[in-house]
Amino acid sequence: MLFTGHYEHTIDAKHRLAIPADIRNRWDSKKCGQAWYAVPWVGSVIRLYTEADFETRAKEHMLGLMPDADHAELLSTLFGLSDRLEPDSAGRIRISQELLELVDLGTDVVLVGSGEWLEIRDRAAWRASRKDRLKQIPALMQRLDSKRHDASAASR
Repeated sequence: MLFTGHYEHTIDAKHRLAIPADIRNRWDSKKCGQAWYAVPWVGSVIRLYTEADFETRAKEHMLGLMPDADHAELLSTLFGLSDRLEPDSAGRIRISQELLELVDLGTDVVLVGSGEWLEIRDRAAWRASRKDRLKQIPALMQRLDSKRHDASAASR
């Protein structure tokens, strides 16, 4: 499922966040799963992955029974801090107080489409950063192209 655009929302007193109707209307439980996975991220962000996508990504990053110490630490941090969130009948997900506090999110948020996932961000910070984000696109693309070129050269 491709996630684009942004949606301004409020997290209610019971820590529930409504998933926008246009996303719910495109949701295919056979392809996406029944739930979302909420992953805390740097910069006061919670990433939301569909259940199917999260499980696919998780399997790709498992390195057998004996991962090296850094990989094991990363896995235990990411999986240990993530939550599986099942939508209620109104399409809302309940985000734990612990997760909201961990990433310093308040109640006024924006859901940002990030291609393969959604991000929950602070609404005011998102609004304030949009013009700068747009200006940064060429530099980001150049850095990513450089990284791809370096990785390609290293694999030869």
